[in-house]
Amino acid sequence: MNTKELECALEAVLFAAGEPVSLKRLAEVTASAEDDVLNALRDMMASKSGGTQIIQLEDCYQICTRAEYYEYVSRLAEPHRPQSLSNAAMEVLAVVAYRQPVTKSTVENIRGVNCDYIFNRLIERGLVEEVGRLDAPGRPILFAVTQEFMRAFGISSLSELPEFEVRGDEEELDGEFDELSTAKETSEVGE
Repeated sequence: MNTKELECALEAVLFAAGEPVSLKRLAEVTASAEDDVLNALRDMMASKSGGTQIIQLEDCYQICTRAEYYEYVSRLAEPHRPQSLSNAAMEVLAVVAYRQPVTKSTVENIRGVNCDYIFNRLIERGLVEEVGRLDAPGRPILFAVTQEFMRAFGISSLSELPEFEVRGDEEELDGEFDELSTAKETSEVGE
């Protein structure tokens, strides 16, 4: 398959999928080498023609409309009220994004309040998901942010999250995080 045919096939597959597809899966579907698929995707991502674009979300790729055509696309969709996130939901998302995989009780300890309702809303909105269980008594559920989170916040990798400084009054929490990090290393993610 030549480069142009591969690009057309990738565009069709990504359009039909409607969700992010891994590089490995794209190579399998197009019966092409991963390097060839990656090069074709990079060429497609660099292209500024047309009303769509290819975006990268970690090791997955998705086709979506270009931001400059949002106004036209939004006219097609039913009018809806944008749902903003509360400050509490943003706090929970930040803790999960920076400390993932993390248990609900750890988030609640950091915030100092119950987070059941917020976790349920974030799961419903597809911003947080269960990723396994901690290898500890009670086997609590571990949570992480989703690709939808990355898409909503305009990042392609968690490494793009801004750095933050630990304030003096927060240094006490570092010991708890060190303890949690040790527990995370022994966790069984993906169950």
